[in-house]
Amino acid sequence: MVYPIRDYDFIKGEVLLFDKSPGWSSFDLVQKVRNALCQALHIKKLKVGHAGTLDPLATGLIILCTGKATKQIERIQQGQKEYLATVKLGATTPTYDRESEEDHSYPYKHITENAFSEVLQKFTGTIAQEPPLFSAVKIKGKRAYHYARKGEDIKLKSRLVVIEKAEIVRFDLPEAELNIVCSKGTYIRSLARDIGNNLKCGAYLTGLRRTRIGEYHVDEAMTIEYFLNKLSVFVTN
Repeated sequence: MVYPIRDYDFIKGEVLLFDKSPGWSSFDLVQKVRNALCQALHIKKLKVGHAGTLDPLATGLIILCTGKATKQIERIQQGQKEYLATVKLGATTPTYDRESEEDHSYPYKHITENAFSEVLQKFTGTIAQEPPLFSAVKIKGKRAYHYARKGEDIKLKSRLVVIEKAEIVRFDLPEAELNIVCSKGTYIRSLARDIGNNLKCGAYLTGLRRTRIGEYHVDEAMTIEYFLNKLSVFVTN
């Protein structure tokens, strides 16, 4: 992505689109951008926030707002999300993704694409979804992952989410790649878990890329490396 050269006013407020690499947390990205902007603008403080988290192992679109544009964060967060997700059948992990090791394995070779597709359709529309134990959902003032890491037995309340579309892009056992369009608050890791439970073969998320938030698309985004390399141009033009 080549961002247009124009007058950027990061203090007044800008909406910046980033294509996050794996290994970065949402907070890492916010901190890196904030520190770089403060240094480039010769200021001590600047408001920078993100409009929706993305797990460290996931890639794709994260939207950052600076200055007075942080007032737009709530509006942007309400936007519909679109993902490319890779699900592995025949095994489970405690975190429902690759952040933890496989803890159980099950037969999966009998699962056909038609059977998978039929189960997938059960999770479209408005559904009740239980968030992962290893998540940032708050329980009694603490994030759920604090309890999960200590091995404490906790129960998260299901919440209503909307999955507008869930389609198979690729089916190659033990993996299936999905295109998912969903509402704010949807956990794709939980969707992988629920598909595996329904098929009685277990499943977890091995890859996730967010491609869209509302009207913003990852094709319009820049990498953090591009941003840092062009920052002097963005500040002076």
